[in-house]
Order: sequence, then structure tokens, then C-alpha cells
Amino acid sequence: MILLLDLGNTRLKFALLHEGEFTHRGAFGWEADIAHELATLWADWPTPERIVGASVATSARETAVAVAAEKAFGRVPRWVRTPAQACGVTNAYAEPHRLGVDRFLALVDAYAAGRAPCVLASVGTALTLDALDADGRHLGGWIAPGPVLMQQSILGATAQVRPERPGTVRDLADNTADGLASGCWQASAALIDRFVDRSAPLLGGAPTVTLGGGDADVLAPLLEREVTIVPDAVLRGLAVWADAQPDGADIP
Repeated sequence: MILLLDLGNTRLKFALLHEGEFTHRGAFGWEADIAHELATLWADWPTPERIVGASVATSARETAVAVAAEKAFGRVPRWVRTPAQACGVTNAYAEPHRLGVDRFLALVDAYAAGRAPCVLASVGTALTLDALDADGRHLGGWIAPGPVLMQQSILGATAQVRPERPGTVRDLADNTADGLASGCWQASAALIDRFVDRSAPLLGGAPTVTLGGGDADVLAPLLEREVTIVPDAVLRGLAVWADAQPDGADIP
């Protein structure tokens, strides 16, 4: 039994993996009292043999989660760092560690699940896009603000754009709230469509397209092509990683 930890920009997700299945799951936003919440929840969980984590959060948040895990289970997490190659996936970055470990593990999940060649989009605080060919080669990707962050950046940089309500995505907006929402969400959708168009010739012409992240459900209907929503790709990639190293050693 392995406890898997996914420390994202906005929240912590975690799951217990037993014989290839997630038997226990949980998630908390970083605004929560993480130490208290984890202590309360994990008190009723079975003790894992190992703890494996992936983090794009701050070192302080990593430490807080590690302390909570040691108190609850008497074990400390092993933090996965992005490699040049692992689990059949080859990293495109010249400096492999600079690719976010969440992006790499999503690629691992896609390859292990047989979805390659594919384009992976993750829609959260950031919008990340990655291309993965049939042989497991990561061809590169793009990074942009997520649609919610786009809206927040406009509100923070302007004096008079102050919508009184959350906007609705419309083809042609006739008010500021809808105009702001429509522009940011449609921009994200257009970016994904453009990335798929540019990547397709290198991926055999018809790659599958997957969406993950907290805002995937909202963005999917705005795209011009069929997509598959894949939740928990990082946790699933961590599960593949952990299965490839049953003794806890680094993957060669």
C-alpha cells in the first residue's frame, strides 16, 4: 500500500494505492489548516508501506505535508523530481528538472494508459500543453496563464474593469462581466486548438487530446475538437512511477 501525494499550486490531492486501485482519496485547498485536516483524516487510514509525492508547491508546503505524514504514519515522503527519462517517457527539456514534475507524471500516465500519440492540456492556475508521440517522446509544450488567472490579472492591472458579478461565456458579450469571462476562456480554448494544430503533423496527424486540471470540465465544451477529460493524471502517473520501483530505489 502506497500513499501518493500531489502538491499543486492551489490544492493538495492524495490517495492510497493498493493492488493498482485507489482505495482512499482526499483533497484540501491550501487555505485549509492542512496539519489539522490531514491529522484528522489520516487517523482513520491504514498505514502505507511507502509515501511518494510530487510537488510544484513551495518548500514550506512540502515540509508541512511531510511532517503531517510522519506524525500520522511514521514515514516520510520520497519526493519525485523530474528526470530525463522514466517509465517509457523521454523528457524534451535540455535541463530535464525544469519541466514541472506534474507535467512529466501526466505524460507517464498517458503513455502507460496507451493514449499516445496525444496532446495533454492541464487547465488550472496555469494552462500547460504538452505533445507526446507514440514512442513516448515528449516533443515539448507551451505554458500560459489559466483562464481564471487571466481574469485576475486584468482585474489587478486595471482601474475600471470591475464587473459586479461572475461572467458567462458568450459568443458576443454586451457587458464587462461576460466580456471578461468570454475573452479569457475563449483565449484558453483557442490556444489549445492552435497547439493541437501545430503538433498534429508530428504526432501522426490525429493525436488524442486530453484535458486535466480543476477547470477542465468548464473548458472542454469550448474546444473545436473532441477531447477526453482525464482526472487525477498526476496521481495516476505517480502510481505508475511507484510500481516501477517497488523497492523505493530511483528509476534508472
